Amino acid sequence: MQSLVWIVVLLCLAGIFTSLGSGLFHLSRGRGEEDSRKLGRALTVRITLSVALFLFLLLAWHEGWIAPHPFGAPAVAPHP
Repeated sequence: MQSLVWIVVLLCLAGIFTSLGSGLFHLSRGRGEEDSRKLGRALTVRITLSVALFLFLLLAWHEGWIAPHPFGAPAVAPHP
């Protein structure tokens, strides 16, 4: 189950960075109304993916799919 969590997290992060790059491109190009709409859409996608990732991590922690551990300490296996 942890590998599925990693895949979902990495896909969300890839989408967030792609949206960030798209927003930067349309911000730097700045050719009128159309780029402004695309910039707003990229921001909306990035915020939506970030909130979805946060909620997914909370769900995964609540269900025991992931477990927090302090830095430098070995990972504790999640409860069954």
